[in-house]
Formats: sequence, C-alpha cells, structure tokens
Amino acid sequence: MRIDYLTKQPKTLLNKGTGFLSGYSHSLNPYTGCSFACSYCYVRKMPVSTFRGAEWGTWVDIKKDAAAILQKELKKAKAKGPVTIFMSSSTDPYQPIEHKEQITRSLLEVMADDPPEFLLMQTRSPLVRRDIDLFQRLGDKVRVSMTVETDREDIRKHFSPHAPPISARLKTLELLAEAGIPTQAAIAPMLPSSERFSELLRPLVDRVCLDDYFMGDGSGGKRTRQMAIQSLYEQLGLEEWYHPSAYQKVYERLKQVFPEEQIYISQQGFEP
Repeated sequence: MRIDYLTKQPKTLLNKGTGFLSGYSHSLNPYTGCSFACSYCYVRKMPVSTFRGAEWGTWVDIKKDAAAILQKELKKAKAKGPVTIFMSSSTDPYQPIEHKEQITRSLLEVMADDPPEFLLMQTRSPLVRRDIDLFQRLGDKVRVSMTVETDREDIRKHFSPHAPPISARLKTLELLAEAGIPTQAAIAPMLPSSERFSELLRPLVDRVCLDDYFMGDGSGGKRTRQMAIQSLYEQLGLEEWYHPSAYQKVYERLKQVFPEEQIYISQQGFEP
C-alpha cells in the first residue's frame, strides 16, 4: 500500500481530554493519520479522516518541531494543574514512520525531563521497546498499554493485515515487564480468540483491559456499523463474536486465570 507522507507544522499538540478520554487532562498525537490502517479503527469515521478525501491508512502527517512545542505547552498546562496525558487517541505513536522520524521519542524525552502526573502510552507496535530507557526515567508515572486484540494470527491478518504480528507484541510485553515498565494488555477491540488467550497473557501482565466496539468506539457501536465491520465476521462465519454480549465470553476466560481486580472493562482500563 502506498502511503503519502506530509510534513506539517502544528500550532498546538496538547488537546483537551474529552468523551472516552475525559479522565485525562490532555491527549497527544505525534502524527495525524496511521499507516496500520486497521479495518475497525473508529478514527476512519471522525472528521480528521472523513474530510481528508483519501482512504484512511494511505496518508500520514508528520508533526515537525513537536518537541519544542510540547516543551512550552507542558509548562503552561502544568502551571494550571495536574497534567495527565493519553498518547495517542487517533494514531499509533509507533507506526513504521516513527523508526525514521522519531517524533514520539522526542516527545518522550521532553516528558522524561519534565514529567506529567501520568502518561498512558497506547500502541500495537513492538517499536515501543526502543524507548524503554525513557519509560524507566518516567517510573510509575507511565503505563504502556499494548493492544493485543486476539491471540490468533489468522484473525489479525483478516482484520488488520498491516499491523504488527501478535507474537512480536507479546514478546514486547515480556521485555517491558523485565525492564520494570508498568504495562497492560489491551484486548481492544476484542476480536475472535482461542480459549488459550488468557493463559498466554497471564505470565506477561498483571493488568488486562477488555473492550469492544459497542463500549469503546465512542458512539455505542454506531461508527463501527457504518464501516460494515460485521461483513468481516460473516466472511469467517464468526458472527457470534460481533455482538454486545460477546465480550463476556472472553471476560469469563480471563477470570479463570487473572484475579478480578486485574481485569478492567472498557473505559476504566484506560483511565490514569
């Protein structure tokens, strides 16, 4: 898939936390657009995507001089009260272009020098392990939330063929834990998985967040319905997994191996 990369000079970086992220003072996106192009991504139906006039996943804007902007904004925001940051709400901070551009790393360097009250780093990319040194500097002020929607690679390829393999994400969780970084596995959005899924996660994390389209797309599942995601389930004969009650199956499996206080449902799992 061809991706158009544009360099943009943003005026601001910190956005007020609203809606699903209202538990945070701010959200922070190092890029606009995301080349992982996951079929179910709710951002496809948000203005940032619909007004673009190009298919989601085929374009990415790189925010130049982001670190200098954040440095100033962070100081101002902290003067007004506690700053908690969700990174990122509408892009993956470790999508492939980050290898070269290192925008996310530059922002982390700013935060390591001048820490917010709390930072949640949300990604599905093994590249996050590159920044273990900076996460260690942030200590208990950071949590890395790794998306692992399923343990089945065939399902991953069907729903998000451009996203990193599941095995690499699980290995990354292991490495983060070894380095003492607070982590969680985010089964979000939950995709069809095997009965072994919870057992695979148990040695890697002591915190799991379970979410689906109906709780987590910010519109009770309406945005997802507009994207005809159901047809992807029908192609596999797995329609029963596309239902508001389907998450309970995975929740019960998780409860067999995790203490209940380590399992979070939807929004509460992403809270600071």
